[in-house]
Amino acid sequence: MTKFVSYYRADHTIAWGRLDAETIYDATPAAPSLAAAITAGSLESLAHYTERPVALGEVALAPVIPDPGKIICIGVNYRSHQDEIGKPAPQAPVVFARYADSQLGHGADARKPAGSAQFDYEGEVALVISKPAHRVAKAEAYDHVAGYAVYNDFSVRDWQRAASQWLPGKTWPGTGGFGPCLVTADEVGDVTELELTTRVNGEVRQRAKLADLINDIPSIIEYVTTFTPLAPGDVIVTGTPGGVGLFMDPPGFVVDGDVVEVEVTKLGTLRNTVRDVA
Repeated sequence: MTKFVSYYRADHTIAWGRLDAETIYDATPAAPSLAAAITAGSLESLAHYTERPVALGEVALAPVIPDPGKIICIGVNYRSHQDEIGKPAPQAPVVFARYADSQLGHGADARKPAGSAQFDYEGEVALVISKPAHRVAKAEAYDHVAGYAVYNDFSVRDWQRAASQWLPGKTWPGTGGFGPCLVTADEVGDVTELELTTRVNGEVRQRAKLADLINDIPSIIEYVTTFTPLAPGDVIVTGTPGGVGLFMDPPGFVVDGDVVEVEVTKLGTLRNTVRDVA
């Protein structure tokens, strides 16, 4: 399984490399960032790279792509989530954006605004664009995917639901969990068979296969690239299944100290602990 990570050096600068079990092989001499390596088409040549080893346990992981130019998120895109909302399927994909500085890596604290009582999790699968993508047809969509990773679209629901636009609840600092690693598309195979499970303090809250998507990945790529061009390293977050805290009875929002894990077959487990911040 070919995996790549971004991580923080001791001086807080970001490096990246190939992950093999508990070792990262620092590939920054080959390209300044994982996004730059994707742009250059270098990942295949680095699939067996073994230079400059770094112990995984001695570093903190950064978001897989720390500074994508665009993060495009898709809402209400699993049938089970549509069912719990109780509304008809949208006529077109529901699209919103995140900012790069809202992201956090595996193991980092998810930052719940202390003034909010409605902090929620949304386990998702993200894809990273491999090459310039504009007006991409569905039949060619998978050719534009470098790989996949786990995402947690933590949402500040009281801000999200205060008006018709979701942006204010979706891009607070430290709320876009992205990790632990990028798994290259050739290693993933049939993406519809991936199964996503979200746990809060060990309790399963969400479970679904990507086959349950209303708009599948080729349809999402075709739709998004019709209205905006995407560049290598840009990210699309494909939606969350049913089981979010908002629609539980009583609501199952997460609070300070809760541990949220999103596990996806072949992609690993993204783990973040919720912490109140002023």
